[in-house]
Amino acid sequence: MTLNFARNFHLIAALLVSALAFGIVAPSPAYACTLCSCSTTASGASFGTYDPTSPAPKDTSGTVTINCTGLIALFGSVDISASAGSSGNAAQRTMRQGINTLNYNLYVNPARSIVFGNGAGGTQRISTSLNGLLFFSQSTFFYARLPANQWARAGNYSDTIVITVAY
Repeated sequence: MTLNFARNFHLIAALLVSALAFGIVAPSPAYACTLCSCSTTASGASFGTYDPTSPAPKDTSGTVTINCTGLIALFGSVDISASAGSSGNAAQRTMRQGINTLNYNLYVNPARSIVFGNGAGGTQRISTSLNGLLFFSQSTFFYARLPANQWARAGNYSDTIVITVAY
């Protein structure tokens, strides 16, 4: 078993050296993960109990975690994008409970000034550089805000956001 691992490791190292020598290490997300597999998990952003009489918005955050193993490009990147949800408009997301709605949004920065989306309509994806050769793990934060002074019927409100990771 050790002999096979050593032989495979030398083959991978030789391929990597060849790729570096010929400038084949691609910086584009489509080629960032070669001969590897990745898994992604995301934690939801939960606002908890909302008080419509509070003058302050309700803020929270969530994470997207990416784990990859295999031959990973040293100069590649990972792009994380978010769907618009049930509103169909990432700039104006809504949570729903039947016909009732609450406005909220997701952001790429802690100041909550840049909307997290797919790059269209003024939204921005989250990009991160790969920093591993045979293993890569990264947890990236996104931020959420439920604006103040929204009068809505009491109940459980939700929305479904699809997170897409391109590597």
